[in-house]
Amino acid sequence: MSLKDKVIAITGASRGIGHAIAMKAARDGAMVVVLAKTITEHETLPGTIYSAAEDIEKAGGKALAVACDIRFEDQVAAAFEKAVATFGGIDILVNNASAISLTGTLDTEIKRYRLMQEINTGGTFLCSRHALPHLLKAKNPHILNLSPPLNMSARWFGPHVAYTMSKYGMSMCTLGMAEEFKEKGVAVNSLWPETAINTAAIKKLKGEEGVKSSRTPEIVADAAYWIITQPAGECTGNFFIDVDVLKKAGVEDFEKYAVEPGHELMRDFFLD
Repeated sequence: MSLKDKVIAITGASRGIGHAIAMKAARDGAMVVVLAKTITEHETLPGTIYSAAEDIEKAGGKALAVACDIRFEDQVAAAFEKAVATFGGIDILVNNASAISLTGTLDTEIKRYRLMQEINTGGTFLCSRHALPHLLKAKNPHILNLSPPLNMSARWFGPHVAYTMSKYGMSMCTLGMAEEFKEKGVAVNSLWPETAINTAAIKKLKGEEGVKSSRTPEIVADAAYWIITQPAGECTGNFFIDVDVLKKAGVEDFEKYAVEPGHELMRDFFLD
């Protein structure tokens, strides 16, 4: 399958993994709805919804830039209404937007806790809820959540329970919605990277050494592409790891995704 003429809505698509997925879809000739908050260039974080839209169109796709804070239902509802009015429907939703704070209970302010819950779990639920009426009309509908396998090991809760709860909330959306909509033909899956990925978050958390120990966002984009081009009725309810997906797709060379080939890679959270 191809994503040509498919309408794909991606949250957090102005930079990082979301942007990489958007570019992969654009090269097929997809219509990409860029959902993010960033409308002006940040002094330390490159990329806005408008620069992402420009990149998408240069790559061969069509783009709609929509300023949207996914914490607020009125903005989410308006964003999907605009997307459908512009492109005629929604075929794929990628819930990529995420907030992170690797802090313990006493060091996590309630506003930071709420931010992670509202963006990660709440935003995934809200966007899915407003996309689903349109996905139910699509020919091969997919929801893809950028969230980890549900690993109930205490080691992943103890150091940063608030963050873990919020990411696992996204994964529970996958588990529940896959079951809820499997008879209606909507695929719902999760995708998670095996290693750290070179994004603004990893640079902030781990510095330059963390960047050197990472893979590029393109590995996640390539894995996402394989998932969302599968027949929806045959591919739902999975917690995929990017490397495993690409092995299924026949990829053998993973060194090409390394930021610094030969450097030891840092394993991602939630994977034992």
